[in-house]
Order: sequence, then C-alpha cells, then structure tokens
Amino acid sequence: MNEKVENLILEHLRAMRSDIVGIKADLSTLKAEMTAMRQQMAGVITLQDHDHSDIAGLKLRIDRIEKRLDIVE
Repeated sequence: MNEKVENLILEHLRAMRSDIVGIKADLSTLKAEMTAMRQQMAGVITLQDHDHSDIAGLKLRIDRIEKRLDIVE
C-alpha cells in the first residue's frame, strides 16, 4: 500500500478516535443529567403523594363537619 494512503487512513482513524472521545464525554454528561432529573422527579412525586393524602384528610374532616352541622346535601 502506498505510504500516502496509509498516512491518510491513520489520519482518519485518529480523527474518528477523537470524535469518539467527545461522544463519550457528552454521553457521560447526559447520563449524569438524567440521573439528576430522575431524582428530582422522584422528589416531586413524593411531595405530590403527600399533598394528595393531606387533601384526602381535609376532605374527610369537612365531610364530618358538614354532617355535624346538618348541611349535607
């Protein structure tokens, strides 16, 4: 094989290796961001569940108050 062709192939392989390193770094960053987003969503869901149980408790209390005051429709 011609030396120029070999050098050209090596040059392309080095460029590809460099691109792959960049892609790996980007992928690593995206993984970290996704993990952070998942943790944040889990926190939001936990708070939402807590709020729903609080609202259900308040509804029960209001229902009892309405029964006591005989204002139930």
